[in-house]
Amino acid sequence: MAPLAIGIDIGTSGARAVAMRPDFSIAARAAVPLDRFGANSRDPVVWWAAVEATLKELLSAIDRAAVRSIAVDGTSGTVLPVDAVGRPLAEPLMYNDKVPVDTILAVIAREAPEASAAHGATSGLAKALSFQRLPGVAWMLHQADWIAGQFSGRFDVSDENNSLKTGYDVEAGRWPDWIDATGMRMELLPEIVRPGSVTGRLTADAAERFGLARDIAVVAGTTDGCASFLATGATVAGEGVTALGSSLTIKILSDRPISAPRYGIYSHRLGDAWLAGGASNSGGKVLARHFSVARIIELSAAIDPATETGLDYYPLGTAGERFPIADPTLPPRLTPRPASDADYLKAMLEGIASIEALGYRRLAELGSPKLTSVRSVGGGAANAAWTAIRQRKLGVDFVPALSDEAAAGTAQLALRGANEAGLL
Repeated sequence: MAPLAIGIDIGTSGARAVAMRPDFSIAARAAVPLDRFGANSRDPVVWWAAVEATLKELLSAIDRAAVRSIAVDGTSGTVLPVDAVGRPLAEPLMYNDKVPVDTILAVIAREAPEASAAHGATSGLAKALSFQRLPGVAWMLHQADWIAGQFSGRFDVSDENNSLKTGYDVEAGRWPDWIDATGMRMELLPEIVRPGSVTGRLTADAAERFGLARDIAVVAGTTDGCASFLATGATVAGEGVTALGSSLTIKILSDRPISAPRYGIYSHRLGDAWLAGGASNSGGKVLARHFSVARIIELSAAIDPATETGLDYYPLGTAGERFPIADPTLPPRLTPRPASDADYLKAMLEGIASIEALGYRRLAELGSPKLTSVRSVGGGAANAAWTAIRQRKLGVDFVPALSDEAAAGTAQLALRGANEAGLL
């Protein structure tokens, strides 16, 4: 019987879980939408109900006695204030929620180093500062921390990746002194460990609830973005991952941290390497403004990816770009429009591919390794014509991604923790 590690991904629409063998093959997977348990996707009760249902479904497909460890990933920058036993004290502020209090943002802007990921209205630190006066508050947790706490009973620990936007200094390995200068109550910030570290064992209640052994390790997880990168199989500096979803996101594994706040670039640590990248406002959502998915598939079959349209497009839905060009007023460039719909789509695909290539060049200019290969994830990765256009623009090998499931990347961390704990 091969031992198994479980990775759980709690996202904006649902919970997903995979059971992984030590050779990284997946023994089973399960998924449950959040809306099965209520309309409020930011309610921690809904999160936990979805995780519980997903895990029970997963466990029904495997031998529970084979499970050795569990790890959780969640949305980056989601913050939840809890009391000493982990009870939520307010509705969490999600990853994309903005703190509208100008005094909080001003004090962070004044005290935080330029390279810190704690800048901005959506930062974890801004959210923690807004919550810290709640009566009975004991800890400021991130989404993944709170879910992991339901398994371990620990609500005083987080990981380096989730804590980056709350101001944690990954390079120094500590909460920096400047956070105290913002007025943040330092005693509310959790202990920080590296992703893949064992933080505890299953509580008696969790073991009974899921029919699992008490000695199963609960392992520190990561953010959903980092987990998705891990799942692809990229492990060597210079390997990149492009996500072709509603937006265009690129990340590269680096041997050194890269920071450029004006482009929204900062680095998470992954083992002994660093993950740097940025997100453009271009991507699939721009294509969707002009064509349905079915029409994109139909038109793509008529595209010759080996030739250029000669049109220099910069596809945006509205004015403004953040990466690889930092310009809040940058206008969309989608003219002239050719008579053929296929040529129009092709020019947009070329434009997004050019943005991708510029993004990797920008990261190299900022100190990342030269791009050596690309793995592609997201809906756009299945478009063969677009892939050929991108290969021509990037000029590097395209490597198949092992997976694009965040839960699979988190399961790798669970395996790492089980191995270090001698459970495999």
